[in-house]
Amino acid sequence: MHPDLFRIFGIAFPSYFVLLLSGFLFATAAGALWARRIGESADVVVDLGLAMLLAGVAGARLLHVLADGYFWDYVHLCTDPSKVDWPLDRADCLSPAYGGAWDPVRSVCHPAGADCFAWAKFWAGGLTYYGGLIGAVIAAWFLLRRDRFPFWRAADMAGFAIPLGLAFGRVGCLLAGCCFGSTCALPWAVSFPWRSAASESQAKAHFLPTSTTWSLPVHPTQIYESAASLAIAAACLLWVHPRKRYDGQVFAVFLALYAVLRFLIEFLRSDDRGGFLGLSTSQLLGIGMLAAAAAVHVVRGGRKRPLEAGQSAL
Repeated sequence: MHPDLFRIFGIAFPSYFVLLLSGFLFATAAGALWARRIGESADVVVDLGLAMLLAGVAGARLLHVLADGYFWDYVHLCTDPSKVDWPLDRADCLSPAYGGAWDPVRSVCHPAGADCFAWAKFWAGGLTYYGGLIGAVIAAWFLLRRDRFPFWRAADMAGFAIPLGLAFGRVGCLLAGCCFGSTCALPWAVSFPWRSAASESQAKAHFLPTSTTWSLPVHPTQIYESAASLAIAAACLLWVHPRKRYDGQVFAVFLALYAVLRFLIEFLRSDDRGGFLGLSTSQLLGIGMLAAAAAVHVVRGGRKRPLEAGQSAL
């Protein structure tokens, strides 16, 4: 785990955001090349990528706050920090790294002071992919309408560009230590260092005596999803796109494939993600995404409009 990928002039560059921006750049570059190949404006794609990045981060953070099981923690951080428990022992709680307040009665650690803007601090961690996707799609809809760029043609571009960027983002998750898996004894299992999200979660669940020890080996779910995202991007670009029968088909295939992938990987994850009826928030949203993919296929595919000249070109 490397929370900070590198430092320049004493300024730390968090691994997650470096990889997130790298994925954004690669996805935007792929989209711009695609636009040039089909005779559309690459500038529109660049503007679209930037708008989707900003809206995606906002949407990812909002869904995390509302649906990942931390809503009341953020409320209490503002109104009564003593109701927020940190899985730390006394020494860690009072250390400069955390600067918490120790409760000797309950032997638990709390934040030392109120923070009414903790919910907005996306750079501190806590983003959900589906929230980012929803926010990005909303931004794309308005921007493409303004620029009079065919929405569903752009959606097909996103069908291979988004999973390409996501592959980079999940490597960032691995380096940051978030989105970790459940314990396992497989040869490729990974262990995260002390004070990581995995060690803190396992200490809270009493799998570890303290969060100051390395975590138990867990599934590298970040690597699973990164590799599968690359496979989805390749399938959508090299197989589905040249053979599509209608605009929007590539995007529908991407939604369906990713929804199934994420639904299965969620069973191997162990970080807190909210949920209902025994399913995580992402699994519930994945079911909705499958329904959306089916709706796009039925509505768009049922029109049987002929593609414009050059529209199936990569």
